[in-house]
Amino acid sequence: MAPKKAKKRQQQGEGGSSNVFSMFEQSQIQEYKEAFTIIDQNRDGIISKDDLRDVLATMGQLNVKNEELEAMVKEASGPINFTVFLTMFGEKLKGADPEDVIVSAFKVLDPEGTGFIKQEFLQELLTTQCDRFTAEEMTNLWAAFPPDVAGNVDYKNICYVITHGEEKEDE
Repeated sequence: MAPKKAKKRQQQGEGGSSNVFSMFEQSQIQEYKEAFTIIDQNRDGIISKDDLRDVLATMGQLNVKNEELEAMVKEASGPINFTVFLTMFGEKLKGADPEDVIVSAFKVLDPEGTGFIKQEFLQELLTTQCDRFTAEEMTNLWAAFPPDVAGNVDYKNICYVITHGEEKEDE
C-alpha cells in the first residue's frame, strides 16, 4: 500500500518530485511562460545578457552595468531556457508560506476583518520589529502597494502578490 501512496504524492507534485512543472499550477506556468517570452527579446529560447539589457531598457533602465547583467545571468546553473527560468522562480519561492497562512498572520493585525491595515501602523511594525525594513524598502513597498486615500493598505493583495507574483485583477 505504501508504494501507491508514494506514487500518488509524486504525481501530485509533493515530496521529492524533481519535476519543476509540478511545483506550479498550470495558470502560473502560463504566466511565467509569458514573462519568459517578454524577456527573451531575440526569441532564441535562451535569456542572455543582451535580452536582459533590452528588456530593462524598455522599462527605462538604460545605464545597467555589464557586471550587473553578468551577475543576473550567473544566478542560473547554465543557459537560461524556460525550464531553468521556472526552476529559478521555484527556488526563490521555495519555503514561502501558502497564501492563507500569510493572510491569517495579517488578520491578527485586523481585528475587524476589513482586509486593510493602516499604513502608519504597518510601517511602524516593519521598521521597528525583527528584520527591520529600511527607508528604501518602505518606499518600494508603498510604490508597489500604495495605500488608499484613507491611509489603508490592502494586505490581502500583498499576500496574493507574495504567493502568486502579480496583483489580482479587479473583480
